[in-house]
Amino acid sequence: MRPEDYQPTLTRWSTSWRVLVVSAISVLAMLPRAPYLLEEHPSWMVADVAVGLVMLGVVVRYRRTHPVIVATVTNVAGVFSACAAGPAALALVSLSTRRRWRELIPQSVVTIVCSVAGLYVLKSPSDEPIGVADFGFLFVALGLAVAWGLYMGSRRELLASWQLRARLAEGEQHARVREAQVAERTRIAREMHDVLAHRISTIGMHAGALAFRDDLPPEQIRETAQTIQETSHLALTELREVLGVLREGPGDADPEPPQATVDDIHELIEENRRSGMRIDVDCDADLAELPDVLGRTLYRCVQEALTNARKHAPASRVRIAMSGGVGDGLDLLVVNPLSVAATAAPESGFGLVGLAERVALHGGRQSARTVDRAFELRVWLPWQA
Repeated sequence: MRPEDYQPTLTRWSTSWRVLVVSAISVLAMLPRAPYLLEEHPSWMVADVAVGLVMLGVVVRYRRTHPVIVATVTNVAGVFSACAAGPAALALVSLSTRRRWRELIPQSVVTIVCSVAGLYVLKSPSDEPIGVADFGFLFVALGLAVAWGLYMGSRRELLASWQLRARLAEGEQHARVREAQVAERTRIAREMHDVLAHRISTIGMHAGALAFRDDLPPEQIRETAQTIQETSHLALTELREVLGVLREGPGDADPEPPQATVDDIHELIEENRRSGMRIDVDCDADLAELPDVLGRTLYRCVQEALTNARKHAPASRVRIAMSGGVGDGLDLLVVNPLSVAATAAPESGFGLVGLAERVALHGGRQSARTVDRAFELRVWLPWQA
């Protein structure tokens, strides 16, 4: 991570207390020389303070954009101005927060050289000779400034890394939420298709008969209209039920209405026969022993096959064959000749896609193809003991 990435934005208070600390350091550095300069060289005193103020402005404004240049300039100014000691310290601490040793090591050498030179240049005639204690204090102050800068830089980088991880986690969470929402909308569309398509196609078939047959007796017209009314009522009821099922909550893993079972397949076939379809059924499997989960999937397979036949080949005879047993799996074959009519119902594309996903979730296989002018749907479901 680059230092520019984890440098925080300073508030007015953050800048103010830094200026106060820098000013205090400059005042402490100036105090030993102040009596001598006021008495012997007042103009030097003014120049010293002026240089310190200029360096303070440079440090406050440019220490982050040009850290090496600012640190070098303030160190050189500190050779001739005691008031520049505070800005030089702030520049060194700011440079240390970057934790770049190729910048920090050379600048530390420059700071030591300039500080030692400043001890001799700024020494007053009345001051005591420079001793080991002065050099020791100088090195300790330099070490503390660098250590404090390194600590602040490491803490800033750690905080920035935490913030970055939090943003990434939040972004991933939002992505997962969006994926879940899209998956849920897709599941709702496919579930509604499975439940309602065969009802609506029945309504369309009867309504089409009323529209094209003008020779029907009143009793048959009334019977057909009543069938449309009842089927519409069932469609609305099942719509409310399926929306209730699709609301996630505790216990949603348990099957609820309108989740049909294998016992409802016979009623489904009879219902389609009553609506005018011709259906032949050949069942060599004991469906009563079929697990409930596979039974619901088998029901949806038969329902989707009959729905497709009614939509695309309403006058054709449909043949349903079911065979298999425990250990061998359950085979479903639904065949219906293709329609020769000029018009066809619009294709949604959801039915067979959703059915394939249902079958795949149970470890089964599904294939749909056209063979000899007939549409053939094959499904195999694993049937374990």
